[in-house]
Amino acid sequence: MASWAALSPSIVEYFQGEDFYRCGYCKNESGSRSNGMWAHSMTVQDYQDLIDRGWRRSGKYVYKPVMNQTCCPQYTIRCRPLQFQPSKSHKKVLKKMLKFLAKGEISKGNCEDEPMEPPMENAVASDFALINKLDIQCDLKTLSDDLKESLKSEEKKKGKSSKREESNELIQSQDTEEKLDSGEPSHSVKVHTVPQPGKGADLSKPPCRKAKEIRKERKRLKLMRQNPGGELEGFQVRGQPPSLFPPKAKSNQPKSLEDLIFESLPESASHKFEVRLVPVSFEDPEFKSSFSQSFALYVKYQMAIHQDPPDECGKTEFTRFLCSSPLEAENPANGPDCGYGSFHQQYWLDGKIIAVGVIDILPYCVSSVYLYYDPDYSFLSLGVYSALREIAFTRQLHEKTPQLSYYYMGFYIHSCPKMKYKGQYRPSDLLCPETYVWVPIEQCLPSLENSKYCRFNQDPEAVDEGRSKEPDRLQVFYKKAIMPYGVYKKQRRDPGGEAAVLQYAGLVGQTCAERMLLFRD
Repeated sequence: MASWAALSPSIVEYFQGEDFYRCGYCKNESGSRSNGMWAHSMTVQDYQDLIDRGWRRSGKYVYKPVMNQTCCPQYTIRCRPLQFQPSKSHKKVLKKMLKFLAKGEISKGNCEDEPMEPPMENAVASDFALINKLDIQCDLKTLSDDLKESLKSEEKKKGKSSKREESNELIQSQDTEEKLDSGEPSHSVKVHTVPQPGKGADLSKPPCRKAKEIRKERKRLKLMRQNPGGELEGFQVRGQPPSLFPPKAKSNQPKSLEDLIFESLPESASHKFEVRLVPVSFEDPEFKSSFSQSFALYVKYQMAIHQDPPDECGKTEFTRFLCSSPLEAENPANGPDCGYGSFHQQYWLDGKIIAVGVIDILPYCVSSVYLYYDPDYSFLSLGVYSALREIAFTRQLHEKTPQLSYYYMGFYIHSCPKMKYKGQYRPSDLLCPETYVWVPIEQCLPSLENSKYCRFNQDPEAVDEGRSKEPDRLQVFYKKAIMPYGVYKKQRRDPGGEAAVLQYAGLVGQTCAERMLLFRD
C-alpha cells in the first residue's frame, strides 16, 4: 500500500499482567481473562496485523483474551465473502426484507436475529473501572505534539547522513511498498483489439460502409429473434474483465447475494430504504447531524434487548465505545473510494435510522465491531440482514481493492450456544491461538466438541512465525523521544518494567513491536 511511511506511527500504552472480569457469556464472576492496552492512535495496517494475532478493539481499548485460561475461549473468525453463498435461512431473511419494503408485509415466525457482538464485549465489561483506576488521560494532542518534535529531531539526524544512505532508504521504502502491495494485482486490463472492418474481404477494394451497416443490422435482428428478452447471450464488451457480480440470474439458476439484496422495488413500494456509510468523526457533517438520532437508537436497543439500566448506556458510554476509535483515517490511491478507518453503516427506513452497523475498513478486510437496531423492527432479523449486507459490501470493496477480501465477524465462542451462529456464514476460518494461521472451521469443530481450548494447527512442529525474536528492537516513546528498547533499557535502568515489555512484545509480535510506539511514562 502506498505512503504508509508518511503516516504517524501507532502509540499504545500497555497494561501489565492479565485482567479478570465477569464473563458475559457463562456469567462466571471472574472467569474472563485478557491482556489489554490503550491505543492513543493506531494505523489501520497495525490494527489489521493485531486482529490477525487475536486482538480486538472496544473503543480505544484493545484487548486479547488469554485463550488457555479464560473461561470461554474466543476465537477470531473470518468469512470468505468471494466464495460465500447465502443459505436457505439467509435467503428467507432477505426475501422477508424485500416483501416488507415492497408491500409492507410483516412475516410471522421465529426471529433469527443476533447482534454481531454482545453488549460491549464480555472481555471489557469492567473497562470503565479499569480506565478510571489507571486514570488514563487520552491527551492525544500532547502526545502528537511530542511525537512531531521527536520525528523532526530524527529527520535532522537523518539529514546529516550521506546521499548514498538516502538512496538506500528510498530503495528500502520502495521495497516495503511493494511487499505491502504484494496481494494486489495490476489494475491494467488486456484489451482485445477489434478486427479492422473489411478483414477477410477483398483488400484491393475499399470497404463499403453501407454494406457493413446492413450486415450489422441483419446480425442484430437475428440475435433479437433468438433472444426476445433483449439480452445478447454470450456477448461481453471487449476489453472489460468479467464482473465479480454476474448479471441477474436466469430462472433456472440460483440467485446471488446481490440479486437478493438489490432487487428493484416497484414504484409503489410501501417503504423507502437506504444504507449510508458515515465516517466515525465529529468533523464529518453527516455523522454529526445524525448523532442524536443514532444515540437515541442505541439507548433504546441496549435497554430493550440487553436490559441495561439507563445509567449504563449514557452518551459517555456510547461515545467512548462506538464513536471513539484509535484508527487514523487513510485514503491511499489504491485503496477503496471510502478510504480506510472506522465507519457507521446506517440503515434508514422512511427517513429514520432503524439500525447502525459499526465497522472498521482495513487493508485486507471489513471488520464488524457492533450492531444496534430498533427493537420495533426485530421481525426483520436485522442482525442477520446487516451481516449479509456487510458481506456484500466487502465484495464490492474487493472490486476496487483486490487484497481486501475478508469479512471479520469478531469472536466465535463454541462453548456459548448464542455465539455459535457466526459459524453459519460459510466458508469461514478460525485463527489458531498458538501459531496464528487460519484453519477452515469444519476442521476445527470436532476438536472444539471435545475441548473448549484447542490448537487448530495440526502440525506439531509449527510455531508462531511472527513471534517476538528481538525485543531490543521494539520501539519505545519516552520523554518525547523515539528509541529502540535496547537503548531505553540502558537509559532507564528499570528491571521491574522489563517483564511487561517482554509480555507486550510477545503478544503483538515482532512486526508490530518494531512499528508501533510503546508509550513509557
